Amino acid sequence: MRKKLGIEGIAGLLLVILSVALLTYHDPIVGAAVMILLAGLALIAKGFISSMMGMFGM
Repeated sequence: MRKKLGIEGIAGLLLVILSVALLTYHDPIVGAAVMILLAGLALIAKGFISSMMGMFGM
């Protein structure tokens, strides 16, 4: 995982997880909505990257 993300990527991932955990502790419904939003954005990014890689023949 460290080779693919790098130190900055891992730190960013930890910050996102920490911020969502803090938000969920404060308000569980809003925290769940933010998690759904992040999952949707991740799926959009994966689909976009997959289609771009397909265009380049990879």
